Amino acid sequence: MALFIVSRALGLFREMVIAYQFGTTAEMDAYLAAFRVPDFLFYAVSGGALGSAFIPVFTGHLTRQDMLGAWRLASAVINTVLLVLGLLCLVMAIFAPTVVSYLYSDLTTTQQLLTIELMRWMLISTMIFGVSGVVMGILNAHQHFLLPALAPVIYNLGIIFGAVFLGETWGVKGLTIGVVLGALGHLLIQIPGLVRYQMKYQPVFGWHDENLHEVIGLMLPRMVGIAAVQVNFMVNAILATQLTTGSLTALNYGWIVMLLPQGIIAQSVATALFPTLSTLVSQGKRSEMRYIFGTTLQSMLFLTLPATAGLVIWGRPIIRLLFERGEFDATSTEATVWALAFFSVGLIGHAVVEIATRAFYALKNTRTPVMIAIVTMIINVILSIILMRGFAMWSYPAHAGLALANSVAVMLEMVVLLWLLHPEMGGLVRTGFGSALAKMSLATGGMAVTLLLLPATTWWLDIWGIILGGGVYFLLAYLLGLQEIRVLVRKIAR
Repeated sequence: MALFIVSRALGLFREMVIAYQFGTTAEMDAYLAAFRVPDFLFYAVSGGALGSAFIPVFTGHLTRQDMLGAWRLASAVINTVLLVLGLLCLVMAIFAPTVVSYLYSDLTTTQQLLTIELMRWMLISTMIFGVSGVVMGILNAHQHFLLPALAPVIYNLGIIFGAVFLGETWGVKGLTIGVVLGALGHLLIQIPGLVRYQMKYQPVFGWHDENLHEVIGLMLPRMVGIAAVQVNFMVNAILATQLTTGSLTALNYGWIVMLLPQGIIAQSVATALFPTLSTLVSQGKRSEMRYIFGTTLQSMLFLTLPATAGLVIWGRPIIRLLFERGEFDATSTEATVWALAFFSVGLIGHAVVEIATRAFYALKNTRTPVMIAIVTMIINVILSIILMRGFAMWSYPAHAGLALANSVAVMLEMVVLLWLLHPEMGGLVRTGFGSALAKMSLATGGMAVTLLLLPATTWWLDIWGIILGGGVYFLLAYLLGLQEIRVLVRKIAR
């Protein structure tokens, strides 16, 4: 979690640099549009789908101490991913003009030409990330989280390098080169971990190997689910390009700020939780799995409830403090605040979905969360169109309707996932969960009142509000006797 904080802080600094250099300009819209297709390919073919399928099978080999089979499986997966992504990226690079003209017909001709060029460069990073994702899964299965957590730090440094040293001369083209360099660093920083665990790479595909078939069998439903998520992003990008200039960029910055607590709290915990749940399932320890999941869920809510309230109430000071300088003016801040507020409504849903889906994957059930993700995608698309038009009709920023649609959909996804997971695990929460949730809500309410009463007119008051709001929450949590804060205090005292 500490390294996720460093990574997110660097990611935030990265966006501050990019915002300073490019603001919410047409060139920046082209850069973000170019990102969508390479991202879609990576997440659909590899990304989370590969990790969720690969780690349980690979962990089974480690539990049986079958290292020869483990390394053969890892080699086959790396080779297959590289081959598939390489072919897809080549095809996409060739047909980039057709894809861009079809998806982003509302962009100007100049923007479309720039999007095509940037997309072709970004496809290189997609191939690199495919291999890096497998390496990350190998290290996580060994309960090694240091180097995989450092990888995003290196990636962010690469983009910052591109923005600062190349962006001044080459514009967003220099920024794109930074993306490729960052992806390469993301892979290379993890290689020492493979050396430490004495990986025996083999130039095999193993397409007749039963273990590879199991990985693919678990992976295919998850690929469909991730593709559904990426379709949501694509739809948002297409709809946003139909709105006023800068709408897509405002959505992007609002999303990034919302992802800051989501990454620190949810993704870091889920990353560490997944191999443990997979091991407990392999050992048949279902009660221990249920206890760890319930503890994690309660701890996650302890942190995401105040984060949600803070982002909704203190969004304008946060955006102003982080981004409002250079090309990012007061108009950019206003547009981004609307996106952040409505994205933040779904923060709890995004956090809980992270661990709920990991529990299904550990149980080697990838079909259930995928079916739910597909339904969520359909709901999101329908709501995006309705709310975008509704917000415009009510004279509110139309892009805020896209953010609200995302939040409503993910909250529904969270509820259904937990409802279906309950019988699978024989329960989800610990004794006293309801009482703890009520105390968290009271503490969050106290923090919200504090923030509403505070002025936010200067940058130092913006910072003071963040510190004071968090302090009020933790003080009230301690006075109310919440176990999470008392455990934290004892650990700090030791």
